[in-house]
Amino acid sequence: MTYPLQPGAAPGAAQADAQADAQATPRARAEIDLGAVRANVRALRARAPRAELMAVVKSDAYGHGAVPCARAAREAGATWLGTATPEEAFALRAAGDTGRLMSWLWTPGGPWREAIESDIDVSASAHWALDEIVAAARACGRTARVHLKADTGLGRNGCQPADWPALVAAARAAEAEGAVKVTGIWSHFACADEPGHPSIAAQLEVFHEVLAVAGRAGLDPEVRHHANSPATLTLPESHFDLVRTGVSVYGLSPSPEVGVAAELGLRPAMTLSGSLALVKRVPGGHGISYGHHYRTPGETTLALVPLGYADGVPRHASGTGPVLVAGKWRTVAGRVAMDQFVVDLGGDAAEAGDEALLFGPGDHGEPTAEDWARAAGTISYEIVTRVSARVPRAYVNRSDSGSTGG
Repeated sequence: MTYPLQPGAAPGAAQADAQADAQATPRARAEIDLGAVRANVRALRARAPRAELMAVVKSDAYGHGAVPCARAAREAGATWLGTATPEEAFALRAAGDTGRLMSWLWTPGGPWREAIESDIDVSASAHWALDEIVAAARACGRTARVHLKADTGLGRNGCQPADWPALVAAARAAEAEGAVKVTGIWSHFACADEPGHPSIAAQLEVFHEVLAVAGRAGLDPEVRHHANSPATLTLPESHFDLVRTGVSVYGLSPSPEVGVAAELGLRPAMTLSGSLALVKRVPGGHGISYGHHYRTPGETTLALVPLGYADGVPRHASGTGPVLVAGKWRTVAGRVAMDQFVVDLGGDAAEAGDEALLFGPGDHGEPTAEDWARAAGTISYEIVTRVSARVPRAYVNRSDSGSTGG
């Protein structure tokens, strides 16, 4: 749409305004390095050389952008993609992905038929789910691809071992009818991010038992999978036919016990920054933000960062969150508000429009998502996933001359 020049506007003024808009300082920016995503996938494949790799892109690829990250992961050799919800899987299909794709979080009355017709592998943990899958497969005249999930000890989704033989028998009967093909048997660890935890060996023992039950019933799945990111990195005996890698695809360590990302060969893919909206001098004793939980110790310079909890900055990091401004680490001064927070620069100089680096890979001395997680008393998964949609994503290193395909 074009707009007429305002009365008195000189010729070329609209073009000048457009150029000014193009050069405007962004309020906030989340830069996603797709080269890091590809490198991380290759590093993870090297950790599990005999297994296929699933890149988990649920929750918009942990906040990084599902479609571009899925493409990068495929280029680096991920043969599977994984999502929690069917809607996430449908979005990938709509974007053109045609490879193996699994979605596992279902509720009664879900869009089973659409998933079957879109060649999406679905998961069943109970009879109600298998019954609905079979009904949908009959309705559309296609064979559903199903992964049966066993609860080996996490205590969330998954069929209890006591109920497993009956679910397996029902699935085998549905296979004989041609309504389903059991393409996978799987489970999930509770404590793989704590290497050596006794539950790990116990869960693996249960998983071997449920596989044996399935085998005796005549099921022959294409893939058996139990390993998440920490198990992929530390537990080779859990790799089976497929590993499901989530947070590690985006360059974050599953836990300090597993190791530091750089030591694991992983590079954080997201850098979150903002542009200072205001810099001003204030006197000593000046209260900052709601509740005045911070007061300036003396005359000082304050900088306003235009990101807040509506952008994903944790309110729990009030007074503790680290930010790189004017070449130094600063700490959030006072409470994080919905749209902004303040840092105290002391005697250092800065200007409106200067960069505030909240987190990144650490290349320029900036904090990392791990640092923010510690400051907020949470995990790095939450820090990157909560970065909201109102923060624009900018993708770098889109092309890959070293792609291995997939």
